[in-house]
Amino acid sequence: MFSGSIPALVTPFTAGEVDLPALRDFVDWQVTEGSSALVPCGTTGEVATLTAEEHAAVVKATIDAAAGRVPVIAGCGSYSTAESLRKMKVAKELGADAALVVIPYYNKPSQAGIAAHFRALSEGCDLPIIVYNVPSRTVADISVETLGEVARLRNVIGIKDATGNLARVTAQRLYCGTDFCQLSGNDDMALGFNAHGGVGCISVTANVAPRLCAEFQAATLDGRWEDARALADRLYLLHDSMFADASPGPAKYALGRVRPGFPQALRLPLVEANEAARAKVDAGLKTAGLA
Repeated sequence: MFSGSIPALVTPFTAGEVDLPALRDFVDWQVTEGSSALVPCGTTGEVATLTAEEHAAVVKATIDAAAGRVPVIAGCGSYSTAESLRKMKVAKELGADAALVVIPYYNKPSQAGIAAHFRALSEGCDLPIIVYNVPSRTVADISVETLGEVARLRNVIGIKDATGNLARVTAQRLYCGTDFCQLSGNDDMALGFNAHGGVGCISVTANVAPRLCAEFQAATLDGRWEDARALADRLYLLHDSMFADASPGPAKYALGRVRPGFPQALRLPLVEANEAARAKVDAGLKTAGLA
C-alpha cells in the first residue's frame, strides 16, 4: 500500500502556536516535489508537545492540503493503549489512510504486552496500522516473532523499522509474509534496507530534500542500483546532519536554508540546533547541491 519517500513532517510553530497556513504550504511543496505519502504527528513533528486539539488540527490540515494526491499516515502512538486508540479513531474520522503506532515507550511492556496493545487497537479501530519500532527511543523492541503474530491481525499492514538491523528485513519477511510493507526508519540505511527487500523510507531528510529522496527511492524500486548509490552518496552528509543535534532542530534549520521564511521555532524541551550541528547541515546541503 505504501512505498517510496515518505517524510515524517516537521510541525511549524509561529509565536508558540501551530502555524497551519505554513503547514499546508509545506505539504503542497512535499507533494509537488514527489513525496509518495506523508506522516504528520510523528517524532519529527514534535508530537509529544502537541495537545489533543493540535494533534487533530495538524492531521486535518495535512489531509486537506494533500487533497487526495498522496496518502496520509497519521502518527497515533502513545504509551497508553487507550490514548493510541482515541487518536486512531480521530484520524479515521478526519480521513487519514493509516496510523503509525510506535511501540509503547517508557513503561517497557513485555512482548505479551506489546502484542496485546496492537490486538486492542486492531479490535477497536479498523484503520490500517503501521508498527513503528525504534528501540533507541522507546527502550522496548518488538521481536520478529511478536511482529509475526501482530502481522496476522486484520489491519496491521507494515512496519517502520528503525532498529538499524538490516538482517531484520529478511527475518520479518519470513515471519510476516511477502506482502507485509517494510519501511526504513533510518535515512542513512535506506539503500541497504531496500536491497534486503524494503519498499521505502519514513524519512527525516525528505523534509529538506524531498525531490532527491523521491528520486533515490524510485531508483531502488526500479532496480537502478548505480543511480541509487550515487544519490545515497550525495545525500549521506545531509542524512548524518539531521541528527547532529536533537531532532528536528537540524531539520528545521535546514528548512530555513532551502525555504527562506519557514518557521524554525521548536517547543521546549527542544531548542534550536547548536552551532556545530548547523555547520554540519550547511556542509550536507552543499554536498547535496541544495545550497
